[in-house]
Amino acid sequence: MRLYRWLLAIFAALILAPVLIWAQANAPMPESLGFSSERLAWLHQTMQQEVDEKRLAGIVTLLLRHGQLVEERSYGKKDMASGAPMRNDTIFRIYSMTKPVTGVAMMILYEEGKWWPSDPISKYIPEFADLKVYKGVDASGAILTEAPAHPPTMAELMTHTAGFTYGLFGATPVDKLYMSHNWLAATDLLDLVRRLAVIPLLYQPGTKWVYSVSMDIQGYIIEKLSGKSLPQFMEERIFKPLRMKDTAFFVPKEKRARFATLYAGGPGGKLVATGEPSGPKADYVSTPGAASGGGGLVSTAQDYARFAQMLLNRGTLDGVRILSPAAVDLMTSNHLAPSLMTGEFSISRAVMQPGHGWGYDLAVYPDPATANEIVGKGTFYWAGAADTWFWVDPTYDLVFVGMTQRMIGDGQPPTERLSRPPVYGALVDPKK
Repeated sequence: MRLYRWLLAIFAALILAPVLIWAQANAPMPESLGFSSERLAWLHQTMQQEVDEKRLAGIVTLLLRHGQLVEERSYGKKDMASGAPMRNDTIFRIYSMTKPVTGVAMMILYEEGKWWPSDPISKYIPEFADLKVYKGVDASGAILTEAPAHPPTMAELMTHTAGFTYGLFGATPVDKLYMSHNWLAATDLLDLVRRLAVIPLLYQPGTKWVYSVSMDIQGYIIEKLSGKSLPQFMEERIFKPLRMKDTAFFVPKEKRARFATLYAGGPGGKLVATGEPSGPKADYVSTPGAASGGGGLVSTAQDYARFAQMLLNRGTLDGVRILSPAAVDLMTSNHLAPSLMTGEFSISRAVMQPGHGWGYDLAVYPDPATANEIVGKGTFYWAGAADTWFWVDPTYDLVFVGMTQRMIGDGQPPTERLSRPPVYGALVDPKK
């Protein structure tokens, strides 16, 4: 039997080798797309070092320019215990990289005339009609509230300025209410909305930028306006048209072998496999009742690159149009007032500051030089809690996607920032 398997493996290699060589020989050389192959080695060394020094188990990176593949690479292991190698088709939990996908779903409905940025959120969620705003606490520690200066709007919902929070990253009395109402355990998105409706807003709408549950709320709005579940709407209107075959809210049985192990930093910084941080229902074995528009998707680097390229193409890919150019421009433009871009507001390494703002469900660089960033003007991006990241640069016409699986926390390397200088350092002929 072993001899048979060995002979079969050799036969398969001999048959497939010409195909692989042909594909490699006919792929564009990085130089034809403006990149230096020699300088791209800096990116490879940087990523490999994170694996070699055991800060990450494995990584997949994918770089496109002018819609063509510059390179796609995998490093390290998908699972350290078994030694299973990382592969280009590995499936990852993308967590908050779900947010731009939810933004596209919202923009599809915007183009259909289903909502308007200045509309109050309560027009679509009556449960939010009587939201109050946190004002402080009295001598006994009881929460004080006041009426909102104006009802939070859809535009504020899309930009993390409506007054909501997450409960996961703050320690205010309002954050504690989020956790005591256990919004993560909602059975469906209506249940989620009802749990949030009894909690005051953290601040007066429009006066702060606080990373929040806003995109999960958008998931409910998408369901209500479309008459379909969030997973069904995304599958029919985004994933299927874009041929994102491995992107969903769960991983089916036949794909589980491709699902990367999730890690976190353990004692002494050692990587340890971890359970799902959102509890036992986040096991990805079936479609969840409360699909998270803020962080529920799984995907591959290849799938997400198709989504990102669609946005770079201003709404279209391979002859399929998802959004109009105008809708993409609206989504990827900065919508924060200068008063919110002072450096006061941030989440992880993303700081709302001069040159760096927020569009609809993603971060944008209206003036990257002011923000001390090497990317081109108009670049938009976001990342996920398990260290997945992407950016789209319309100035240099490129897409970069990086995927790994290490949960946010002490010791998580800044892979997004580590990857940017080598990529642009290798782009030696940007006019090509």
